[in-house]
Amino acid sequence: MKINSLFKFVSISCVVLTMQACQKSSLTEFTTAVLPSAESSKSVLNFPETFESASKTTYTTANVTLTSGSWNFTDAMLGTSSSDRKFNTKSVRIQNTGRLTMNFNVTVGVSAVSFYHARYASEASSTLELWASTDNGTTWVKQGNTISVSSTTLTQATIPVNYTSAVRFQIRKVSGGRLNIDNLDIQDFAPVPTRENNMALGNPSNATTDVVNTNNYLMVKSQYALSYNNARGQANWVSWHLSPAWKGPAARCNCFSSDNTLPSTFFKATTSNYTGTGFDRGHMCPSEDRDGSSTDNAATFLMTNIMPQAPNLNQITWVGLENYCRTLMNTGNELYIISGGIGNGGTGSNGGLTTTISSGKIAVPSHCWKVVVAIPDGANDLSRINGSTRVIAVNMPNVQTVNSQPWGNYRISVDALESLTGFNFNSNVSDSIQAIIEAAPDNGPTQ
Repeated sequence: MKINSLFKFVSISCVVLTMQACQKSSLTEFTTAVLPSAESSKSVLNFPETFESASKTTYTTANVTLTSGSWNFTDAMLGTSSSDRKFNTKSVRIQNTGRLTMNFNVTVGVSAVSFYHARYASEASSTLELWASTDNGTTWVKQGNTISVSSTTLTQATIPVNYTSAVRFQIRKVSGGRLNIDNLDIQDFAPVPTRENNMALGNPSNATTDVVNTNNYLMVKSQYALSYNNARGQANWVSWHLSPAWKGPAARCNCFSSDNTLPSTFFKATTSNYTGTGFDRGHMCPSEDRDGSSTDNAATFLMTNIMPQAPNLNQITWVGLENYCRTLMNTGNELYIISGGIGNGGTGSNGGLTTTISSGKIAVPSHCWKVVVAIPDGANDLSRINGSTRVIAVNMPNVQTVNSQPWGNYRISVDALESLTGFNFNSNVSDSIQAIIEAAPDNGPTQ
C-alpha cells in the first residue's frame, strides 16, 4: 500500500514506542527498573537488539555479528560483569570517545530509535549522541539532543527521526566516564491503512470492457471489480481489497438494485428475480467490507455483486469466512479477496435441485468459491507477497446442509480451484511465488 507522504510526515512524531501522546520535544527519556515488553509490530526486522548473541571482551576496534547484523565496536566491548548495567547477561560498554556503529542499513523507513543507557559501575556521568547516515556510513548527521548519562539505573532514550529510505545509526560517546548501552530498538513507521487497487493481484479471466465479450465483461467500480457473465446473469468473479481504510460508520442500506452500468443489451437482474426462489441474494463483496460511506455500501447491493446462495450457506458458512477475513484485517493485515460461483444446480430452502431462477436468466451455482490473500499492512503490496504469505482458498457447496461443517473444512489449494474454474488467480504475482503459495490448502486458524 502506498502511504500518503504528507500524512506520514505529520503523524510520525506520534508513532514512537513507549510514548502515550505526541511529544513536542526531540528527545524523550524516562527511568525504569523493569524492561517493558517490545511492541514487535513497530520494530523493524531483528530488532530490538539485545546484544546477547555474541562475545567481545576487549575495547579493541572490531566488527561483531549480532542478531540484527554486523556492528562496529570502537573503544567498546560487550560487558558481562556485575558492574555492567544490563537486562540479561550482556550489554555494550563504551569508554573514552568510543562508538557503536551499524555496518548495515535499515531500508523500510524509520520513525524512532530507542535504547537504554546507564553509568558503568561508579564511573562519572557522561554524554552520548545518536547519529545517522544515508550514504552507507560516509557522512553522518546528528539526531536529537546530546544525552546526559547520569544514573546507574538503565534509562530509556527515544529519539524521533524521519527516514523513508536506507539509513544506519551510530551511538557516539562524547565525554565522561564509561557507560552501558542495552536493548537498542528501531521503529518502523506505523502503517497507515489505505484503499488499494481492487484488482492489484490480477485479472484471473482476462476480462475486457469490449461489449462483444458478453460472458467475460470487465466492470471496474470504486468499491470492487468484476467479470460479468451475461449468459449466467451474474459475475464470474468479484475482486476487492480490504483494509481498515474501507471501514466506517455507514449503515447497511439493504438497497438491492439493478446495475444500470451494464450495457443496454445485457440482462439486468432485479431483486424481485429472487423472490420466492428459496435462495438468498448472496453478496460477493460483503456489505460490511464497504461501510466507509453510504455510497460504498450501496454499491455492494448492485445485483452484479449478487448471486443465488442457499440460505444456510449465505447466512452461516459463507458469512463465517467473511467475519474471519475482518478478524485478519483487525489484527494488522490487509486482504485481497476474490469470489464467485461455479457449476449448475443448488438446493435452497424450497428443497430439490434448482439450476436456474428468473425463467432461466440467472444460473444457480453448485458451489461458491473464494480466494483470500493476507499480508501485513504496509507499502508495495505485490513486492511483499512471498512464499510465506497466507492464502486461503475455499469451495463451498451451494446447499442447505453446507453448515454441517465449519468453513475451514472447505479449504482447497488455489491450484485445485484454478483447475475447477479455469481462472489464473494471483497472476500479477511472480510464477515462482505462485508455485509455492498456491500448491497446498491453507491450514491456519479459522477464528
